[in-house]
Order: sequence, then C-alpha cells, then structure tokens
Amino acid sequence: MATGRPGGRGGGVRGTPRALRAVRRDNPAANGTATDGDGASEAPSPAAVRAGSRIGERAEAFLAEDPLLAGLREQSVAEGVVAVAPATAAALTFLATSTRARAVVEIGTGLGVGTVALLRGMPADGLLTSIDTDGGRQARARAACVEAGFGPGRVRMITGSSRQVLPKLSDGGYDLVVVDGVTTDFPRDLEASLRLLRPGGVVVLDDVLWQGRVADPVRREAVAGALRETVRAVREDERLVPLLLPVAEGLLCAARR
Repeated sequence: MATGRPGGRGGGVRGTPRALRAVRRDNPAANGTATDGDGASEAPSPAAVRAGSRIGERAEAFLAEDPLLAGLREQSVAEGVVAVAPATAAALTFLATSTRARAVVEIGTGLGVGTVALLRGMPADGLLTSIDTDGGRQARARAACVEAGFGPGRVRMITGSSRQVLPKLSDGGYDLVVVDGVTTDFPRDLEASLRLLRPGGVVVLDDVLWQGRVADPVRREAVAGALRETVRAVREDERLVPLLLPVAEGLLCAARR
C-alpha cells in the first residue's frame, strides 16, 4: 500500500531511528522548539534533539521484543514495509488490554507487527478486523498471527482501502480503532473511526508528529496539511478526550465520550 510518508505501515523504510520530536508546549523557547499553532513542530534545537534521542532510546529499550515480532520487523525492513515502532507495538498491546477491546479495527496491516501486538492485548473472545490494500501481505500477517498462537477466527482480514471498507462497518460497534494507513487519508479515516466507536471507545493515530523528508514539495505539503488537520480536529472535537503521547513518531489517542 502506498503511503503519504515513510512512517506508513504499507510503504517506505525507516533506515535509522529518527529523533523523537518535541511535543508542543506553551513556552516553545523553553525547549528550543517552535510550533505553528496547530500542534506541528518546527525543527528542534540540537540540544532538544539529543535529549529527545536519549528519551526515545530509553522508551524503545524498556521492553524487548520477542523473536516473532523482531523477525516480522526484519522482514518488513527488507521489503520496504514500515512496521509500527517497538514502543508503539507495546502501546497498542497496553491500550487493547486497558480498554478490554473485544472489537478492534486496524487500518494498515503490513506484515502483522501491529496486528499481533493488538491481539496480545485483546480478550480471548475478541475479533480484530484489519484493513489493507495488499492481500498478499495480509495472508502473511494472518500466518504470523497463527504462529503467535491465535486461531484464524480471531482475525478478519479485509483487502481494500479505508475509503472502501470503513463505510461498510457497523456504527458504534467497536472498542478500539487504530489508524496507520495513508497519511493524507487521516482526516477522513478519523471521522469514519468516530462513527465506528462506542461511547468510551478509543481511536489511535500513529506517526502524527512525523517530520520526514519528502523530496516532492507538493507531496510534502499534502502530508503536513493532513497531519495538521487531524491533530486540530482531535483537539477541538468536544466528543473526544484527547492525549498525545511522545511514543516513536507520535501516538495520538482520543476516547469518545
């Protein structure tokens, strides 16, 4: 699946880990970071980069991945598929556990790193619906789920774009929705996710603090604009209780009231 930034699960490779971006504060000068008013940060100072790198490295190293997830991650890098970061995978397991999520939607299957992470946090009777345009990768992700000890009935793989699939899912029928597909689709995927969530359900958007280097200026602006719109929509929506976590490239979470 083509994505709007290297952080998407369907395409682009994270070569070396990038520095954790600073989260917006009321006094940007205090940490050497400027913001544009919509939650998107300008380039941090060298000191902020070094401090952020140390914090990010400690967070990533807090939990070691098992051989299954580590192997899936290696395969993803080799094939140009960007998996969720290790700390993000841990966060997904935590969120699925803490919300007791029995019905989950994942936008962006990849090779199954996030899929397995979510299943590990869900109750034994939970069902995960994973959406991706690449059916071949979904088949491999399903095999990874079986290898992880989950029966084939625990995962429903739907091949297609979020634009095609999300309108067909039930209103208010889901506990958790994870958005990690095409960045430029984030605003639309967010609104569709809110329709799917029950009261108290949680939507999670990955890589919202992404500050990648896209050569094409038109594409770069489209990606940046979609992220700004998404962050602003979550922050201003009175239906939501939002939380922005400085995990990897930024994990934006919001609970529906």
